[in-house]
Amino acid sequence: MITRRQFFTGAAALAGGSAFFNRFAEAAGPPAQTAPVVTPDGSTLPWTMKDGAKEFHLTAEPVKREFAPGMIVNCWGYNGQTPGPTIEAVEGDRVRFLVTNKLPEATTVHWHGVLLENGMDGVAGLTQKAIQPGETMAYEFTLRQHGTQMYHPHGDEMVQMALGMMGFFIIHPRQAEEPPVDRDFALFLAEWFVEPGTGTPNPNVMTDFNLFTFNSRAYPGTSSLVVKLNQRVRLRIANLSMDSHPIHLHGHRFWVTQTDGGQIPPSARWPEVTVNVPPGSTRTVEFIADNPGDWALHCHKSHHTMNAMNHNLPNMLGVDQKGARIDALLPGYMAMGSAGMGEMAEMNMGLPKNTLPMMSGAGPFGSVEMGGMFTILKVRADITGYEDPGWYRQPKGTGVISLPAS
Repeated sequence: MITRRQFFTGAAALAGGSAFFNRFAEAAGPPAQTAPVVTPDGSTLPWTMKDGAKEFHLTAEPVKREFAPGMIVNCWGYNGQTPGPTIEAVEGDRVRFLVTNKLPEATTVHWHGVLLENGMDGVAGLTQKAIQPGETMAYEFTLRQHGTQMYHPHGDEMVQMALGMMGFFIIHPRQAEEPPVDRDFALFLAEWFVEPGTGTPNPNVMTDFNLFTFNSRAYPGTSSLVVKLNQRVRLRIANLSMDSHPIHLHGHRFWVTQTDGGQIPPSARWPEVTVNVPPGSTRTVEFIADNPGDWALHCHKSHHTMNAMNHNLPNMLGVDQKGARIDALLPGYMAMGSAGMGEMAEMNMGLPKNTLPMMSGAGPFGSVEMGGMFTILKVRADITGYEDPGWYRQPKGTGVISLPAS
């Protein structure tokens, strides 16, 4: 680990280590990637070429993130956002990261899954001195693999990751992949506990989380994934949360093509409609979008497709609350839960400020009784860009038929 001052006074010349790590980007040629990686509700980190390396700037700092309309959360992240901007480079590139710490405490950056020299691994106290508030340090190494990796702190990790400090590190292969993909999306999974009516996540919570997000957005705040009919689509999914998340796609099957350990040989890939993404890992899947429509993409743990819930509420299923006359004691009381919680999507209940409804969002046929880790894959024949095309119009005779009551 080298400080900014050491880097610009020449000590950084030693950071390259052995000849194995000293391959530079100029000799590597153009990248093989053709389809741009899109991080919905996020961004990509720019770089400049300097002294034979791709130079990136990362700033660790407090950020405010809108999880969905009506809720702003006090997070920590990078370059004004959580997750931090997606880093993209190519196998064989020399990369340099100038990391500035604007947090109120020390931090580091760990390049999760990236094969590099020990001194660049980013573990406070073990492989480097922590980056103190106001300080800038430089990480520099050569990329000797490709795949979907991550970056996050390894200093006060419990607090810093719980507040949103994480991001994608995508290393593209030097040789073109076959078959190539037409659309390439990156989704970072996270879970949070934000007490209703407040705005700061509680990093001390271990299991009872109440908000679940794709790229730090909760439905109905998540952006749809827009795809042209018959395109080949790649989904890169990363997880640094406390739980595994089985991510399920409707209307299609996909092939699991990569883990955070690298590409799976074609002969060993397997078909799924749900891929489990364990903590501290990435999974990459590919599919042909050959089924037009609006298709749900979500975590299949049922509480993870809800927004803030109070798990201390009594179980009222099957309880007749009409005769209780609670409203006489509590004016404005609304009985709920006797016949399930779907009614919550329809109720216009008063909520504490800065708190999302448990489930919300309006679809073409009524309320979409979902929240949290939920978004929509929109497959259309006439797509040209990434703009949301609106709701799918089902061809006549292909929708559900209402039958008279028996």
